[in-house]
Amino acid sequence: MSNFKLVLLKDIADSQTGPFGSQLHQSDYVSEGTPMVTVEHLGVERFTHQNLPFVSDKDRDRLSKYILREGDIVFSRVGSVDRCTYVTKEEDGWMFSGRCIRVRSNENANGRYLNFYFRQDTFKKMMLDISVGATMPSLNTKLMDNIPLRLPNIKTQQKIARVLSDLDAKIELNNKINAELEAMAKTLYDYWFVQFDFPFDFAQGKPNENGKPYKTSGGKMVWNKKLKREIPEGWEVDTLSSFINNDKSGDWGKEQEEGNYNQRVYCVRGADINGLNGKGELKTPERYILEKNLFKTLDPYDLIVEISGGSPVQSTGRLAYITEETLDRFDAPIICSNFCKAVTLKSKYYFYNFVFQWNSIYDAGVLFGYEGKTSGIKNLLFESFVSSHYTAIPPIELAEKFYDIMKPIQIKKEKNLKENQELASLRDWLLPMLMNGQVSVGGHVVKDSELGMVADSVELYNKQ
Repeated sequence: MSNFKLVLLKDIADSQTGPFGSQLHQSDYVSEGTPMVTVEHLGVERFTHQNLPFVSDKDRDRLSKYILREGDIVFSRVGSVDRCTYVTKEEDGWMFSGRCIRVRSNENANGRYLNFYFRQDTFKKMMLDISVGATMPSLNTKLMDNIPLRLPNIKTQQKIARVLSDLDAKIELNNKINAELEAMAKTLYDYWFVQFDFPFDFAQGKPNENGKPYKTSGGKMVWNKKLKREIPEGWEVDTLSSFINNDKSGDWGKEQEEGNYNQRVYCVRGADINGLNGKGELKTPERYILEKNLFKTLDPYDLIVEISGGSPVQSTGRLAYITEETLDRFDAPIICSNFCKAVTLKSKYYFYNFVFQWNSIYDAGVLFGYEGKTSGIKNLLFESFVSSHYTAIPPIELAEKFYDIMKPIQIKKEKNLKENQELASLRDWLLPMLMNGQVSVGGHVVKDSELGMVADSVELYNKQ
């Protein structure tokens, strides 16, 4: 620890509160201009880019001191004051709101290093401890300026930041690959099952991968009264419930092994659905359930539907889907919580078709119309919805061809997600030890080709 020096944040960085309401009000936001980061857009590793407000060029020039630069770190000033996000090149030039505090390092500190330093659990706890406010935690620049930090010299900071950043870079690369795979899959689904231009052999009268686009090539379409639109001739129409064979109730069990509660499982909550789908970190809690309840564990091709939760702008009904590769990401069986419902389909060949169809329904906001409330909590009226929502059902031959295309895509996605879990675990294991000097970084520079084997490529040694 002799190479570490105790400093205050103000010695190595400048902290700045965003513009207050008297300077910039929500009514001043415009539809186009400079994006404005609010507390809602702070993520674990990256900013959330959805639903960003914008600031006019005039207000941007007037409030130029609130412009973000690459390397800045943005904290939540109120509420979850332990949340912070690093500004990448993509967000350079954006602005931050009055509910945020920006930290900008000087020549005595490396911004990426500070970003990782601030992600330590011990630092997050300290932020909550020093916050003020009787009803809601809050920070100010005076509190920020006097935060004590124990830092190594700038060169060591740069080396540590490089190691941890390489791990994050590989995770980000896998996420981008998965996003491209998802976009390809969605395009194919829309082409086949929304535009009805699936490949069709008109001579043989059946789907064929070498056939022509059905609708564009003059395939016969018939009007359906229930759907109030045309669908391909020969397609059936039924409710979503016709796909479903059975459901499995949720469980919660015990936090620790206790008596007959001795079967270790992972319990998927509504909060875990995005992570399970690869949209953020997955922190599914370990629980212990009764042996007689092991029938509730999930199998390949099961679906998890969020039944309770949501928000005023987000309906219940988010969906996660389970494959063999999904289960490989866990070292114990998985179940869903009591606030979710697990569903098993009659045929696995309609699995991906059902997933894309459900997500399209969810994205269109349809499920807002099928919600009830219990004690202020929104509940999805699942049975009511699936038994009343009619849909076009493609022939099994076409569903099988779509399944055969989707399966290797999903295998690749799940492989990337499993690798991301391993990389994140390695990063989180290294983080506190690098920050407190238990582990040091040698002189080896990690090359892009070595990103998948960072642990082997970086010379690390334990300080005795």
